[in-house]
Amino acid sequence: MKVHTREKRKLGLARNLRHRKRVKKNKSKTFKSEESLKRYAQDRGIENYNIINLRIDKNKKKLKIVLK
Repeated sequence: MKVHTREKRKLGLARNLRHRKRVKKNKSKTFKSEESLKRYAQDRGIENYNIINLRIDKNKKKLKIVLK
């Protein structure tokens, strides 16, 4: 049976004929502002962490929490 592309995306199926489920990698949580990063850490009870900017351009921010 042919499954429409939108349905495949919704169900997380592979693009080939076997229609096996995709396994997505867990990516690290990133933030656009330091306030939201600190709020996230406080809600989770994270105390010892470093903040790393993943962007090359210093004017733009994509911040990541790294535990010490």
